[in-house]
Amino acid sequence: MNVKLLKLLAKDSRTSTENLAVMLGITEDEVKAEIADMEREGIIRGYKAVIDWDRLDSAYVSAIIELKVTPKAGFGFEEVASKIMQYPEVESVYLMSGVYDLNVVVKGKTFQEVAQFVAKELSTIESVTSTATHFVLRRYKELDVALLGSGKDERGSYSL
Repeated sequence: MNVKLLKLLAKDSRTSTENLAVMLGITEDEVKAEIADMEREGIIRGYKAVIDWDRLDSAYVSAIIELKVTPKAGFGFEEVASKIMQYPEVESVYLMSGVYDLNVVVKGKTFQEVAQFVAKELSTIESVTSTATHFVLRRYKELDVALLGSGKDERGSYSL
């Protein structure tokens, strides 16, 4: 496994295999073979564009949901995490250390849509004992890509 290749792909997955070969000092065929191997082994799970949704009219709302969960014997957190992953509103699910158990990133068209999803779907799952919802107000950096730039922070300033 070529960790340098993985880091280059994580930074910009659109880099050509020809340029990757030059950067790594290997042949283009070796780059293609390594990428194919890592895709087959499940090391590379997919390729995504990082989109600044705030710059579009079709923006959406994101929230980070903290879930406290009672794990089931023999399954731990895997069973409830697997169930939560299936919802199309769910972007990410992470097992956490600390005060809560699962961190779930959810998206929807409106604040109300996200709130309804949490109330009617997530909070009603048998193993879930509590939820705390935090709405994302602005993204500054996502997946190692800076989104801060031409957009203005509309909150203004406050001073005494």
